[in-house]
Amino acid sequence: MTLRQKLLLMFSITVVGIVAAVAWTVSVRVRRVFEEMDREQTAALVNQLQREFDQRGSDTAAALDRMASSDALRRIAFELANGGDAARYLTVAATLAQEYQLDDLELVGNDGNIISSAQWPARFGYPEPVIFSAGKPAFLKQEQLPDGSEEIGTFAVRSVSGSSPPLYIVGGRALDAATLRTFPVPAGTQVYLYRNLTAEFDPGNFGAPVQAVSSATAYRQLVDQARASGQNAEGVVYPTLRRQDSVNATAIPLKGANGGVLAVLVVSNSRRGMVEVQNHIRAIAYGVAGIGILFAVVMSLWIAARVSRPIEQLARAASQVAAGDWHARVEIHTRDEVGVLAETFNHMTEQLAEQRERLVQSERVAAWRELARRLAHELKNPLFPLQITVENMTRARALPPQEFDEVFAESAATLRAEIENLKAIIARFSDFSKMPKPQVETIDARDAVRRVTALYEPALREKRINLRVPMDKEPLLISADPELLHRALSNLVLNAMDAMPEGGTLTVSAAQQGDAARISVADSGAGLTPEECERLFTPYYTTKQHGTGLGLAIVQSVVADHHGTIAVERGENGGARFVIDLPLLAAGVTA
Repeated sequence: MTLRQKLLLMFSITVVGIVAAVAWTVSVRVRRVFEEMDREQTAALVNQLQREFDQRGSDTAAALDRMASSDALRRIAFELANGGDAARYLTVAATLAQEYQLDDLELVGNDGNIISSAQWPARFGYPEPVIFSAGKPAFLKQEQLPDGSEEIGTFAVRSVSGSSPPLYIVGGRALDAATLRTFPVPAGTQVYLYRNLTAEFDPGNFGAPVQAVSSATAYRQLVDQARASGQNAEGVVYPTLRRQDSVNATAIPLKGANGGVLAVLVVSNSRRGMVEVQNHIRAIAYGVAGIGILFAVVMSLWIAARVSRPIEQLARAASQVAAGDWHARVEIHTRDEVGVLAETFNHMTEQLAEQRERLVQSERVAAWRELARRLAHELKNPLFPLQITVENMTRARALPPQEFDEVFAESAATLRAEIENLKAIIARFSDFSKMPKPQVETIDARDAVRRVTALYEPALREKRINLRVPMDKEPLLISADPELLHRALSNLVLNAMDAMPEGGTLTVSAAQQGDAARISVADSGAGLTPEECERLFTPYYTTKQHGTGLGLAIVQSVVADHHGTIAVERGENGGARFVIDLPLLAAGVTA
């Protein structure tokens, strides 16, 4: 990932993160405000509904008080107290209920048996235990109807004024969905009544002021919680799969005289306003995030032009320097920290180039000095015998002719031998200075190993050296000059033979090592010191008494011309192990 991409990603994540955090904070705050408003609205509505229930109970009790003090009821009570026939008043309850606008009304005698019932005339003579609540405030009561159904209503019990024995009247008004229409409910709020008529939750017991509740099962958990605990239960209800249709609902248990829950009043406040506000905030957040991302793109491009592009130029220039271009420079367009960095880089490359030039010159001087020293050393050995021979020939002129001829012949032979030695020394230096360019072709590295081992196998047997040639079974195709590679391997084999004058083991192997063909030549001789290993490939350095020190330098030059590497290490059987790695040809490629 480039610096420009990292900057873009960083700016985008920062903008999106900030926008998301702000949107989430505002959304949570809005939700809390709406929930607080819902709680306040629900509490106010519950208090109002409670007042409505209390007022409804008070109205029912007042109606029964008026009825209990009426002349008609006192006359009926007097007649019944003086032996009147109760059957005459079987239908009077229905007339009185209609007159006082009551849904349910029963006349109950002192013995607790029903004398007249408006809602169920056939209950004449049935016991009515609620007469013990005579004179108490109104209460909720579950009432059975002739069709087998049940209803819940607000009831009160009063005794007829002046009756002795007392005549009780039990009257009430039904509490159902139609009753909810009379309750003042603000917009966005719904009130439902669940009549607790069955042990298990029954959607059919759910009632609404206008129409049936289609999603009654959505309120089941809340209603069951209120029925079981007898306490208010609150929660979020999702009547549909759409979030904007969700409501904050409160289930209020309505208890009877014995403390049992007879009904549950459900007050639900729509969350549509809150959801729409949150969606609006989310839409704004998306828009701001999109604008922020565009801003991040622009900023990243601007910063890239100001920062990343100069850094990329610095990176390219550093790569050029690493590749050997010591004159790579970076253009300076600013005077800020990046410009200072570019100026410092340019100054550094200038110093590197100057130091490299000085180093090259120093190396050249050192090389020439070494060459002169080695050449002087090599030429000094044959020149001394030449000088002695010439001096002998000069002194021999004073000898008799026969002796002079003998000395002259010996001196001439010596001169020819030393001149040949000089010519050989000069030829070796000439060969090193004029290494031919490789004439490459596709060869099998194993064939190069077989050729050199076959050449020296008789000499190895003569020197009591065991030869081991382990090789891969698959071809090791490389691009190489067969003659130069043979010359390099021959040099290594000859060095190994010199390292084992008393015999030993020579191992020449060829195997694949990654993408390279590895050729190794290992002997079991005395080995090399770490210092010798470091200087072994230096021109004119040798560990032999007689040698120019150019053999391994020539080997290294040949390997380098073939884009390979050579190294020396300690062998498994002691001694030294030379390792050559040459790049393998790719499949289907020929030199």
